[in-house]
Amino acid sequence: FDCQEDLPYDLEWRVIYVGSPESNEYDQVLDEVMVGPVPFGMNKFVLQADAPDPNKIPIESLLGVTVVLITCSYRGNEFVRIGYYVNNEIPESDEDNYENMDIEAIQQQQIPLERIIRTTLADKPRVTRFNIPWASTPAIGDDEMLLSTVPSSKDGFVIHHDPFVRMVSPIDSMENLNN
Repeated sequence: FDCQEDLPYDLEWRVIYVGSPESNEYDQVLDEVMVGPVPFGMNKFVLQADAPDPNKIPIESLLGVTVVLITCSYRGNEFVRIGYYVNNEIPESDEDNYENMDIEAIQQQQIPLERIIRTTLADKPRVTRFNIPWASTPAIGDDEMLLSTVPSSKDGFVIHHDPFVRMVSPIDSMENLNN
């Protein structure tokens, strides 16, 4: 990302998986990291997080389209939100077993969670920017900001800022990250 001035305080980056369109109570913070102070100019870093816990997602939201959000705040004020559409589906080889089932039938048959494929539409992020007072930004909850990192896994998400945000879905290989 391109920083237009030296920022003496940390930027708080968060990766959030939207577990259900019905309620934000199912949202999962996959990673939260503080980066800074941030110097003027082009800055790069890799943000990596585990996949969401499927046991915290309502069964009716396990399959279909959802969103992964990346937010960034400066001194407690969010100034950018980047959203990626994510499609959760059953592999084509399993479709015959599940395609005509309703949610109750799927629940009874217990889809093995490891069979669900997550595909991220990484090339079309939705970016929302918010104006904040950079120089005079009062610290909101500075004493409450915690750094908690989630170890990476082969089934997680990787976000690469180089200088454009790019997400690699779990089915992509790490070699594709550098392309």
